[in-house]
Amino acid sequence: MAPGSNHPTGSHHVAVIGAGAAGLVAARELRREGHSVVVLERGSQIGGVWAYTSQVEPDPLSLDPARPVVHSSLYKSLRTNIPRECMGFTDFPFSTRPHDGSRDPRRHPGHSEVLAYLRDFAKEFDIEEMIRFETEVVRAEPVADEENSGRWRVESRSSDAVADEIYDAVVVCNGHYTEPRHALVSGIDSWPGKQIHSHNYRVPDPFKDQVVIVIGSSASGVDICRDIAKVAKEVHVSSRSTSLETYEKLPGYDNLWLHPTIETAREDGSVVFKNGKTVYADTIMHCTGYKYYFPFLDTKGEVTVDDNRVGPLYKHVFPPALAPGLSFIGLPWQITPFPMFELQSKWVAAVLSGRVSLPSQDEMMEDTKAFYDKLEASGIPKRYTHLMPDDSQFEYDNWLADQCDYPRIEKWREEMFYIGFKRIYAQSATYRDNWDDDHLIVEAYDDFVKFMSGYAELLPMLKT
Repeated sequence: MAPGSNHPTGSHHVAVIGAGAAGLVAARELRREGHSVVVLERGSQIGGVWAYTSQVEPDPLSLDPARPVVHSSLYKSLRTNIPRECMGFTDFPFSTRPHDGSRDPRRHPGHSEVLAYLRDFAKEFDIEEMIRFETEVVRAEPVADEENSGRWRVESRSSDAVADEIYDAVVVCNGHYTEPRHALVSGIDSWPGKQIHSHNYRVPDPFKDQVVIVIGSSASGVDICRDIAKVAKEVHVSSRSTSLETYEKLPGYDNLWLHPTIETAREDGSVVFKNGKTVYADTIMHCTGYKYYFPFLDTKGEVTVDDNRVGPLYKHVFPPALAPGLSFIGLPWQITPFPMFELQSKWVAAVLSGRVSLPSQDEMMEDTKAFYDKLEASGIPKRYTHLMPDDSQFEYDNWLADQCDYPRIEKWREEMFYIGFKRIYAQSATYRDNWDDDHLIVEAYDDFVKFMSGYAELLPMLKT
């Protein structure tokens, strides 16, 4: 018997929620392990956040809970901040492929190339046959009756009907770039200007000749402030990672300034920064990240989201009291996502089949509590629970690989990530087109050649 379940190990009927990168690879790994899989996707295509749309939500801050939700948060100019070689799944290289000229061959390609890669992946492994498109999950909960104890009731809604189905397990892959977080700004309620969250940013044109304040200096903030600076009168970036005295122009721009956080916003349209500078702005852009959000999930309090910590979760995946019937793929951030999704999925699939065992519920809770206590002792806020800085993501990846008896993350992939991550901050305007890791590209392509040479023989086995 599997821990936390009253049904035997072996082949199970599994619902995967979401057909983004995490959902696609979860479906593949579950089927490889012998499970039957249904992927429930509320959109009309695969790709999740990588499926770009020019549509935005009518509420620019996305505060209205009843608003029509647009899933994607991509802006038109977005390119990956991770080189394609280290971004791809471990056994399906994200290399430059022969094409008709419509594809983007750059090492840091635009979002359309990532979507094309995911479509290639789905086609290669016949994943779309498992997907129900335009099907929204409205409720997922443990079954209450004794006969089906340990199983899950999933209610979904499509244009045709409402379905109420029983599954042995649910794998949540709905992403975490849809429900915005906002900066708390003193006096903002009486400030007369316009506010928007980056979730609803697509192109810079609406900001022509405006004075814009961008709150946030992580990846999206850096990209968007430079994008807007092409057309705006002035752009002022508010960053909490700078000193209180910071006031400087960003290199290469005459109209782009860096500041510390905002002190207050005023009724007269001015915004005062903590460096003492005052700016009269037309728009404030919140590039302040997102919340984990599972409106469909009813676990009777066994899983909560508290200050953006989804928990308690053993190794960011299994809630101890509901394992292995419920799992989450793709919660960690500031990572190389696709390989991590793949390894998490391999682990979940192997645990469900009984090939890999979980610790007892008490042992999982003890491990999880020790992790939370360590974060607290280090002064790390709850909202950074799923952040994986420094070496922790690769330690975690390799732990997952060891659980599944799968090869550990390649050293070239690890080094390529670190070198690229440093370039983001040292050469933020040019890092995507100038690099100094050609030796790692050679290693990566040597690995790809070895993979592809054996791929034809392996393919029938990989698809089953």
